[in-house]
Parts: sequence; structure tokens; C-alpha cells
Amino acid sequence: MAGKHSPAKTAAPRRRPGAAEARRIEEIFARFSAANPEPKGELYYTNPFTLLVAVVLSAQATDAGVNKATPALFAQADTPARMAALGEDNVREAIKTIGLFRSKAKHVVALSRLLIERHNGVVPQTRDELTALPGVGRKTANVVLNIAFHQPTMAVDTHIFRLSNRLPLAKGKTPEAVEAGLEAVVPQAYRLHAHHWLILHGRYICKARKPACNRCIIKDLCRYPAKTDEA
Repeated sequence: MAGKHSPAKTAAPRRRPGAAEARRIEEIFARFSAANPEPKGELYYTNPFTLLVAVVLSAQATDAGVNKATPALFAQADTPARMAALGEDNVREAIKTIGLFRSKAKHVVALSRLLIERHNGVVPQTRDELTALPGVGRKTANVVLNIAFHQPTMAVDTHIFRLSNRLPLAKGKTPEAVEAGLEAVVPQAYRLHAHHWLILHGRYICKARKPACNRCIIKDLCRYPAKTDEA
């Protein structure tokens, strides 16, 4: 779901959409909200720390795959102190079914130690502090800020990147550009849940190769030229 990458460059100011486009975007999110008023992420977690660990583990892996490994891991270690005490070897053994498990185990133990040293074992609530932790990139930080601390961040994963360019909502050549564009066009009332709606829509309906357009609740508002009859 998220990996470490270079900090976002300062983006040029985005122009607000025209009135007709603003109404189209408003309607898109109004329909998402009506269909799923309280969308939830699909990663298993029990507190902000286990959420942070789960998102780090989800880099280049599926949520379902991560969820198979983390319940047993979190039963042993659901705080930074317990995770650091568990140690890299034991964490590696617990998550060995997840891709890149060796480097991820190293990151999880290292970030646990830094949380203890720098933050008294508490997950910080700012992007800069989160991205200073091993294995935590901007996307991971945005997910944690949104889910754990209810901040209206836009965590641009592959699904959101595809949807934002495809519908389109905000076009961009990088996740950072799409993030800035979405922040400019998504109505404030829908900002908190926007990234969940888009991820779920991209994962289950507007899939990369064969979008299920016949099941799409915003089909008439989508300008993608290659719509399909997939159901």
C-alpha cells in the first residue's frame, strides 16, 4: 500500500474547477457517500501503532495478505515496546508470508524503537514526524493520519492514481501531483472519506484491466473513453 519515497515537491497552485465540473465532482462524491456513508480501510489493526505497522507491511503487498499475518503478530506485540522486545528475528518469522518481509521486519523494529526514543511510544500526528520513521513514506503517513487521527488527507495509491486520471478528477503524472489536485477539487464535506471511496471503487469496480462499468454508480459522470460492459 505504501513505501518509502522522496518527499513531495512543492506543487504549483491548482486552479479550481469551473462550475459545471465542480457540480460533476460534487455529484460523484455525493453518490459514494450515499452508497457507503462510513467507509473503512481493509487492513486489520487494533490501535494507531498496529495500524502504522500494518500499512508499512502493506507496501507492494495486498491487504488480504497482510491481514493473514498480522493478527498473530499483534497478539504478541501491539505496542512499540513489545514490538522492539520481540526483536527482528521473531517479527521476520511472523511476517514471512508477506513480500519483502526481511526489510519490513527491520523497518518495523526500527520504527518501534524510534517511537520509544522520540515520541514516548506514541504514534505522532504530523506527516513530517511520521515520514521520519523507517519504512514510512508520504502515502503511509497519510493513511495513518486519516484513519487513526481523522485528518482529511489523500493517500494516493495505485487505485486512486488510476481513478483520478481516468474519471478524471485530477490529472497528474505523479502521486504527489494527483494528491495536490484532489485536495483542490474534492469538496470539503467529502474530504475525510474521499480516499477510502476511491480506493474501494478502484479495487472492486473500476479495475485496471476490466472496469465493471455495468456496476458503476457514477458511470454517467465518468469520461473514460474505454468503458466496458463488464459486470
